[in-house]
Amino acid sequence: MSQNHEVVEKNIGLMMVLILIVVSMGALVEIVPLFFLKTTTEPVEGLKPYTALQLEGRDIYIRESCNACHSQQVRPFRAETERYGHYSVAGEYVYDNPFLWGSKRTGPDLARVGGRYSDAWHRLHLHNPRSVVPESNMPAYPWLEKRELDPSGIVTKMQVQNKLGHVVGQGDRYTQAEIDAASEQIKGKTELDALIAYLQVLGTHMKGTR
Repeated sequence: MSQNHEVVEKNIGLMMVLILIVVSMGALVEIVPLFFLKTTTEPVEGLKPYTALQLEGRDIYIRESCNACHSQQVRPFRAETERYGHYSVAGEYVYDNPFLWGSKRTGPDLARVGGRYSDAWHRLHLHNPRSVVPESNMPAYPWLEKRELDPSGIVTKMQVQNKLGHVVGQGDRYTQAEIDAASEQIKGKTELDALIAYLQVLGTHMKGTR
């Protein structure tokens, strides 16, 4: 046995191949079964794909690196659920590509922020965080209310979402009528409007959220 180990340890190419085989087998055993569990592939009751405005807001959320300081996953621990609300479940994220779970909480978790504050509060907070949270170290985003959304790209974004839906076995996420109406729905809206719309829907479909 020791001789076999010596052969592997002295042959980096062989070691890499064996490591790849072991990792692949582990991934197959741990990950593949999840694709066949309804709790991980089907949306929770009431969950719908993001509207055109919310979809634009999510892109702005990513562009401004909000996910670098805010996570979107409440873990099933008392300290978490008492502060944020119902713990996160897989069915909440079936329309999220990419996932924005995050791991760093410079700011609070936002998985349950939807409906917790008014639109007016969010406008003040994003324009000047310290006007509503004096101890906040969050940067201000005053330019968001000055930039209008560009309607030219939303159709492509929704079509891509439909393709992703087919990849994961959901089918179309948007009807052709919804896609045709999308440009008009975001016309004249600002980036601030879109980001608030996105924040206000987070976690609102889960019972027991606060």
